[in-house]
Amino acid sequence: MNINGGIVAETQSGLGLEIYLPVNSPIYKYAEGDTIQVYTSFIVKEDSMALYGFHNKETLELFEKLITVSGVGAKGAISIIGTLDAESLKRAIIFEDAKELSRANGIGKKTAERIILELKDKLSDIDKIVPPDTASLAGGQDTDTRAEAINALIALGYTKAEAFGAVSSVNDEGLSSEEYIKKALKNLF
Repeated sequence: MNINGGIVAETQSGLGLEIYLPVNSPIYKYAEGDTIQVYTSFIVKEDSMALYGFHNKETLELFEKLITVSGVGAKGAISIIGTLDAESLKRAIIFEDAKELSRANGIGKKTAERIILELKDKLSDIDKIVPPDTASLAGGQDTDTRAEAINALIALGYTKAEAFGAVSSVNDEGLSSEEYIKKALKNLF
């Protein structure tokens, strides 16, 4: 049964539990009466206790990392996870995209920057993430020159995400880093 941003789940022993879910959770797609597995985090405060549920362990782990950040509570973390899927959240952190993180309700620029600062080194599999629009960068013959162009754009003040996106949108192969920079700058304007 769905209620105000969550569900009421009945355990095998008949106990009913209210579980808060991210708004984009695939758990909402199940019909009432379906048996599903929900990964939960039990949060105890002075004045309340709450269960937060997730469709997979990875999302639960991201939630638990988010609530370790100063100024981010369970509601803020669930808002972030409801706005960004796990890969998008990791990508926003590794590419220091505070603007993307601040799309979530209740998360301002300073909080987003704090999340990036505190979690960037805590995400163990983050270095395996390749942005979907930069797949050519990972396997292309001219990866080094593209990487040089990306670093140059970052030095010019663009975010990592903007630099990756601009360079990856250059479809030509075998260019010098200067040529990639010129074409990427055209894409940015």
